[in-house]
Amino acid sequence: MNKFILLLLISIVICGALNSGKVNANSQFQPRTIEESYLEIGYKSVGEALRDYEHHYKEELQLPLRVPPVVYTHVFARTIEGDKGDLFEMEFINEKSNKNKFLISVAPKDSFEILDKEVINEFKLKNGNTAYLLDIGRAILLIFEKDNLQYRFGIDKRISEKITSETLVQIANSLNY
Repeated sequence: MNKFILLLLISIVICGALNSGKVNANSQFQPRTIEESYLEIGYKSVGEALRDYEHHYKEELQLPLRVPPVVYTHVFARTIEGDKGDLFEMEFINEKSNKNKFLISVAPKDSFEILDKEVINEFKLKNGNTAYLLDIGRAILLIFEKDNLQYRFGIDKRISEKITSETLVQIANSLNY
């Protein structure tokens, strides 16, 4: 009986110690919105980021007229300073589906490396340039050049049935307006 009482007391002490580390939730805490999260890492509205890029480079940046046939809730853009030159990045997202993403990156020519082992197809664009379709694991990329810039379109591989390589090529061809 003494062993039973001793075990009971030890159990009560252990349970009491575990429960004494209460965490009080602050009812004032509000999770950050997706807009706040993107703005915090340097994204802006597309118009504002495009103006910044064009002001910095003193030339107009051409963006495609088409986007993939997927529902997006937000689009953000930013300019990132890099070793090989600045990068303009535009991201289309759906806050309810993390796979519905479309990324456009534009950088000076030869900024994006194209590894032969990642190339799964090549396409001729309307302007005569070659576009390379790459499989880089979790993403599919289309990389091509226009003027003195290199463009990279990226999609999540999980939606590659909705956004086919032909769709990406159509989007690339919509730059020639």
